[in-house]
Amino acid sequence: MSVTDTALIRGVSPSDFKGSGELEKARRRSDRRITLALVLPGILGLAVCFVFPLLFMARMSFNVGEPNGVVHETVTLETYVRALADPYYWKVTVDTFWMGLVTALLCVIVSYPIALFLARTESKWKGILVALAIAPLLTSAVVRTFGWMVILGNQGLINNTLIDLGFIQTPLVLSNNMTGVIIGLVEIFMPYAILTMMSGFGQISTQLEEAAGSLGASKAKVFTRVTLPLSLPGVLTGFLLVFVLSISTFVTPRLLGGGVVQVLATEIYDQATGLLNWPFAAALSMILLVLFGTVIAAYTAIIKKMGFSS
Repeated sequence: MSVTDTALIRGVSPSDFKGSGELEKARRRSDRRITLALVLPGILGLAVCFVFPLLFMARMSFNVGEPNGVVHETVTLETYVRALADPYYWKVTVDTFWMGLVTALLCVIVSYPIALFLARTESKWKGILVALAIAPLLTSAVVRTFGWMVILGNQGLINNTLIDLGFIQTPLVLSNNMTGVIIGLVEIFMPYAILTMMSGFGQISTQLEEAAGSLGASKAKVFTRVTLPLSLPGVLTGFLLVFVLSISTFVTPRLLGGGVVQVLATEIYDQATGLLNWPFAAALSMILLVLFGTVIAAYTAIIKKMGFSS
């Protein structure tokens, strides 16, 4: 379509312009206005729902909180010094990172074969199988966490089964500790990992695997030398998503941890609602945000180093 046709369609008379160059500039200005009009609602929503609260939280972290809940507006690093100088909060931060790392790793390992199967299958039941894989998302994470509390308890399904089969004599401690929290988180975040990896696996050409097989490569070698390397972008994206969700989750560590497992999310909740120390809670939130940024920067560097576009 020519520039003149575009101008006529948009109700602009070509006679209003001195030449095709001005028509082209007018078309670009019109495109920019349309683009701005389309993205403006999203930008405003992002600013109201994310940027302003984030700036408020950052400003709050430089205030000082009194034991009675009163907040003194000032500019000091006292909250950060307290968080960074206390070994307890270092342990909480390390436990948070460790929980996210192990949960994301186990989640990717368990979800990988399911996602690969769902991405490759040509069964007429594929839609139903995909729906079943993400069906847990229809249930609240709170409900599922309560379900895991029943299953992992001393008188729960797992311990009773193992005792009845004679494998153990006393119940395993699977709840009120980090093990129970990680088991619950892996199950809760599996649908996210499956969906993320499925979208990445769908871009892998099966012709490369067929070519490797036709050249004499075994199925194991085709998987390790072709399928797995090509699927790494989807795997890393799924890992990142689960990691970010894990280190910021509150319900599962609170319920399955039984008050014994303390991570940054539970500590922030306690400081904000229990002790009413909003500045310190904001400082811990900013530390959690830095942890987010560090992992995302590492993810971006790994993707770039491996030569993947995304």
